[in-house]
Amino acid sequence: MIEFSLTEEDKSLIEHAREFTREFISPRAVEYDRSGEFPMDICKEAFRQGLMNFHVPEKYGGKGYGILKGVLSMEEIFAGCTGIGTALFANGLSQFPLILHGTEEQKKEFLEPMTRKMIFSAYAVTEPDAGSDVNRISTAAKRDGDDYVINGTKWWITGGSVASWYFVLARVAEKRHTGFIVPADSPGISQGVKEINLGQHASNTVRVTFEDVRVPARYRVGEEGDGFKIAMNAFDMTRPIIATGANGITRTALNYGLDYSRRRRTFDKRLISNQGISFKLAEMATKLEAARMLTYKAAWQADNGQDNTLASAKAKWFASDVAMEAAVECAQILGG
Repeated sequence: MIEFSLTEEDKSLIEHAREFTREFISPRAVEYDRSGEFPMDICKEAFRQGLMNFHVPEKYGGKGYGILKGVLSMEEIFAGCTGIGTALFANGLSQFPLILHGTEEQKKEFLEPMTRKMIFSAYAVTEPDAGSDVNRISTAAKRDGDDYVINGTKWWITGGSVASWYFVLARVAEKRHTGFIVPADSPGISQGVKEINLGQHASNTVRVTFEDVRVPARYRVGEEGDGFKIAMNAFDMTRPIIATGANGITRTALNYGLDYSRRRRTFDKRLISNQGISFKLAEMATKLEAARMLTYKAAWQADNGQDNTLASAKAKWFASDVAMEAAVECAQILGG
């Protein structure tokens, strides 16, 4: 039987995230979007209130939440501001390689401290010539005694200049993609200027260059050649969160459109009474519900140990397209 109801814990978590967004994010979203400043003060408050590092296991001081709980709560935060939401969520992508494949020592050294004080991490996979096609990465790692020496450049790294450590995907030998934990203060690491994105200005996106960076072999995640699988596993866990971010955008656009069209009067009647407007809103609401169902399914499969690769890809694609469409339609409803 399919169960659509939420637990009391789920409802409480949603309400907590909603109240946090109402009090701390929504009033300052425009300010941060215009300035492009990293929302450190909001992150500190989110950490204090237990709204970061959801998925770190309880054994290491985290909440140990599944993906569905993350999806439910993060929609509230992304509905307030996707840039700030991305700043709060970025840790999750870099944490999952360790959560899923890290050694006990790695988890204690890198995950446990993140639950005691506010520490950021970053997922350093994308390169100038290798984004969606991870197989094309050129960053190289060469074994040298008890260390690996890493050389290469990663681009569009979210949280790159505030991170204390990176999960880095590099090639060992020919095509042996391998993951590494790289402390951000390692000699040979340099960061570029903050990228000016089309949106999500409050998130921190930079280029990170590794030049003869020595990394202890104990910081390798998994075996040599396991990196591609580990990176894809992390994507499967986090794509539902990306989808829920898009759902937050859609929800906000829909609510703006509804509110405006109910208040705005043209030719002696409310704007919403025009079918050309109400049809747009009805379609937005329907597609939002469909996107949520895809997102929840992908999250549920992840939490229940099922292969969610296809479901998470569908959710991310569909929810993102719906968000773009909703934003454009909302702009038209508000007068173009």
